[in-house]
Amino acid sequence: MAKATKKQALGRGLSALLKDPSNDIKSVADKNADKVVGSIVELELGSIEVNPFQPRTSFNEESLRELASSIKELGVIQPITVRKLDFNKYQLVSGERRFRASKLVGLETIPAYIRIANDQESLEMALVENIQRQDLDPIEIALSYQRLIEEINVTQEELSDRVGKNRSTIANYLRLLKLDPIIQTGMRDGFISMGHGRALINVEDLNDQLDIYEKILSQSLSVRDTEALVRGYKNPEEKTKPQKVSAPPFAKKAKKELTDLFEASVEVKVSKSGKGQLVVPFKNKEDFERILKLIKSER
Repeated sequence: MAKATKKQALGRGLSALLKDPSNDIKSVADKNADKVVGSIVELELGSIEVNPFQPRTSFNEESLRELASSIKELGVIQPITVRKLDFNKYQLVSGERRFRASKLVGLETIPAYIRIANDQESLEMALVENIQRQDLDPIEIALSYQRLIEEINVTQEELSDRVGKNRSTIANYLRLLKLDPIIQTGMRDGFISMGHGRALINVEDLNDQLDIYEKILSQSLSVRDTEALVRGYKNPEEKTKPQKVSAPPFAKKAKKELTDLFEASVEVKVSKSGKGQLVVPFKNKEDFERILKLIKSER
């Protein structure tokens, strides 16, 4: 308990130091910077602004309330990370859920690690930190990868080294951004999985993508079902081609006899289970009555 009290006292002392205009720290070379950077500091929530580079755009309200309840009982266990903007002014790098939940329960201060970083470093820190989270949806991860590649100017190979993921994994996430926006939203909302999305990527036409997406939802299709459906859309001839089953010898013989009897091209259809149908075509009413008389006469 004494150790925890000492840690809290240290945070309050650093907070007082940061509020002293004569000791304003703007770079790691400034006086007292070594005391602040990397240490846990109690910062006023009002002095912190959210990060415009934050890749997460939506927060589950129920999950946020649960976190707020936990913080109310136990406090903020894991400090947030901020970067210093100006005197007594900071910007979130990571920990926006903790920041929002703390505001929900009316806290005035929050424990924070202070970083001194430029905008590009801040963006990279925010994106990489978010990618490592376990609760991001696939589209959020894909957007984070895309922003790192475009705004930090790194290749997929370099990104692989930075985030500790295989290049193929990164490529699979990025491909999800080729999906129709409606499908991306469905994935973000949890209606379909990344496996469904990866199957849908193989369909180039966006209208076909949406058609399959609606079938996934209405028929509760599994990923494997979706993959089979996609193969049909990619190969329409294969999709519509009926599965022909060769008629057994007795049916073939009967077909010839019936064709001769009715003077019509009789068809014999047989399913895989062995069940079948006889189809006798007719040209008009008179032809139908002729065939009917032949059938009756054979009884």
